Formats: sequence, structure tokens, C-alpha cells
Amino acid sequence: MIIKEEIFIEPFNLSRMLHIYIPDEIKKGERFPVLYMFDGHNLFFDEDATYGKSWGIKNFLDKAEGKIIIVGLECNHEGNMRLCEFSPYSFTDKRFGFIEGLGKITVDWIADILKPYIDEKYPTLSERKYTGIGGSSMGGLMSVYAVGVRSDIFSKAACVSPFYDHVFGRLANEISKSQFNPDTKIYISWGRKEFRGSKELAIGTEKNLTMARIFSSKGAQVFPHLIIEGEHTEASWEKELPMIFYELNLIK
Repeated sequence: MIIKEEIFIEPFNLSRMLHIYIPDEIKKGERFPVLYMFDGHNLFFDEDATYGKSWGIKNFLDKAEGKIIIVGLECNHEGNMRLCEFSPYSFTDKRFGFIEGLGKITVDWIADILKPYIDEKYPTLSERKYTGIGGSSMGGLMSVYAVGVRSDIFSKAACVSPFYDHVFGRLANEISKSQFNPDTKIYISWGRKEFRGSKELAIGTEKNLTMARIFSSKGAQVFPHLIIEGEHTEASWEKELPMIFYELNLIK
């Protein structure tokens, strides 16, 4: 089932919708791992998705072996605020202008406020080994950042098509220096068709492999994937769901 619940984000002084997937059949005393995800409105239903196509995660999990809770945080749809809340660092873009990086606030709120709330209200397995984070594009960037700086909370990350423009150097530098729990699994993917030409593909591939090497050097188990027919769309990311969930041991 999908539960839609509004929650107040104190540091941003605004309310936001959570899109929460919970297994339909729950036995008494049964508890489940949790994957926190960005852009919750794009995860489950096409009618909620920004571009009319969701990841189809509900359909996938309803048929999968194993059960999990997904907590999707809807983005801020006002102006450029999604970029602000989903970037760890400030930057200036030719199209969007100055973007104030509020991503650290977002990640800390998920780890320190949202997670305890979810653990108290829903049948979760609250330990670190059962807690992951994931997302695509800016959400993919945030997942790289979150697992890199808050591995005290997140033991798994699904970093799908991370958007590194303007911030890659700072991201790599901070994660290289951060405290890190090596008992961590990280899935990183990027699609060939996301890039215009072989030069951009080579640069994008090197950035993702650089992040994979940084995490590997810290002891993490990393699963990098170049998706040959991969595009920057929910329909493309939906095709990755079996790899994401199985490689991160989120379901059987």
C-alpha cells in the first residue's frame, strides 16, 4: 500500500508530502528494512510523477520476494528550490542562476529527524544495516553525498544517474576526508544515452568511477554500472530496479 502523509520540515519552515510504501500483508511483530528516497512523487504512480511516468517501484515490490518500506520525500516544487534542497553546495548555473546549497540540511534532517519519526510510527528495522538511501539525478547526487557523510546512519545507497555538474570537485574532496563506516554497499549507475557524444560520456564515466574508487578505498562494496541503453528518465531507471534491490540486498 502507499500512504501519503504530510510532514513539517523544521529547518525549512514548510510542510512536505511523504510517499510511503508499506507491504500489504504484515504479520504480527514483523518489521522491515527501510530505503529513504528523494523525489517521492516520482516513485510509485504515473499520475503523481512530474513527467507522467514513475519508477514503478510499487508494482516491482508487490511482485518481489522479500519486503521493504520505502519512504519517498517529495521535492520542493517552488522555483529552483529543488536544486537548492538537493545540492550539498552552492553554485551558479547559466540557466538557473545562483543556487544556494541546502543539501546538508536536507540530509541531516532525514537522518536525525525523519528517520526517528518513521521508526517510531512504522514497523521498521531501525538498525543501520537495514537503512538505505537512494535517488536519481539530483537525488542521485544527494544519495552519494548522504552515504558519504552520514554512513553512521545509512549502510546502503542507490545512486542513480548522479548529477555532478558544478559540485563534483567539492563532493569528491569532502567524501575523501569524511569519517566512513566501511560496512557499506553502494550502487552507482549512469546511462550512455544521458550524454551528448563520446567525450561527455567519457567525462561522466570517469566521475562515477572516481566516486566508486573513493568509496572502495574506504572499504565500501561498490557496484558501478554503465547502462548501455540508459537514459535520464524514470522509464529507464525502472529497468534498473532488479539490480538496485538485489545488489544492495534490500530484498531477496
